Amino acid sequence: MSTTAKTRADRRDSTLPSRGIAQQIIILVSSVLAIVAAFIGSGAFFGTPIQEAAGGFLNSDSTLIAPGTGAFRIWSVIYTGMLAYAIWQALPAQRNDARQARIGWWVAASLILNAIWIGVVQADLLWLSLPVIAALLAVLCRIFVILRRTTPKNKVEIVVADGAIGLYLGWVIIATAANATAILVATGFDGFGIAPEFWSSLVLGVAAIIGIALAFWGGGRIAPALSLSWGVAWVAVARFTDEPYSPATGVAAIVAVVLIVVATVVARIRHDRTHRARARASAAAR
Repeated sequence: MSTTAKTRADRRDSTLPSRGIAQQIIILVSSVLAIVAAFIGSGAFFGTPIQEAAGGFLNSDSTLIAPGTGAFRIWSVIYTGMLAYAIWQALPAQRNDARQARIGWWVAASLILNAIWIGVVQADLLWLSLPVIAALLAVLCRIFVILRRTTPKNKVEIVVADGAIGLYLGWVIIATAANATAILVATGFDGFGIAPEFWSSLVLGVAAIIGIALAFWGGGRIAPALSLSWGVAWVAVARFTDEPYSPATGVAAIVAVVLIVVATVVARIRHDRTHRARARASAAAR
């Protein structure tokens, strides 16, 4: 059975999860909640900007792993993408979509966790922000697994579902690393006397490994690699242009970005070649 035929069969299979209007509405409301929380976290109306909350330990100059201020512009893209997904999945055409049913509650959970994280930071509970963002990362990884194992029905779904959630995942990977590092600095961790640049390079190396693993397992998906590379690149910008100044960390960040991008390109080429080969084999079998 071809991939397209299998996808159509999966979507008609009554044994797969079904969804209703309740799930659609909850996802839409969760998206709005996350955006409202983001406005609070930005200090646009009220509330304290994230960079100034929690003792300032999440600011761009707080740790060697903190991305530069410009990096956080990606949140506007992510929120726009997730709102677009929330609206799209709420349309009647997606009401009985098994793929959306599988990820629906996980998507709602990710948006709620995002809002909770902002609330925790606003309350100056920096120590509590790490388990919240770790839970958010775990939820997004689960969504990525589901998306990887199923097939979108058209290009619109590729953009608003796979694309938006992929951007979300990639950014939260580097955000989690920065969050964990901020807490270590806040608690006075001295790195066991080892140079801070060693630890920052180690963390960036782990981020690169995760990015490479996502690239090959996900078939070279562009969205998570793009946002992860964006975040890591802004770590390099911050370390070369802001305090704490650290050329070694900046170079490590640049190397990490190059590795992630190269791995994604290679994985994409391999994925596309395999897909074309299978399509030719399927056509020949007919």
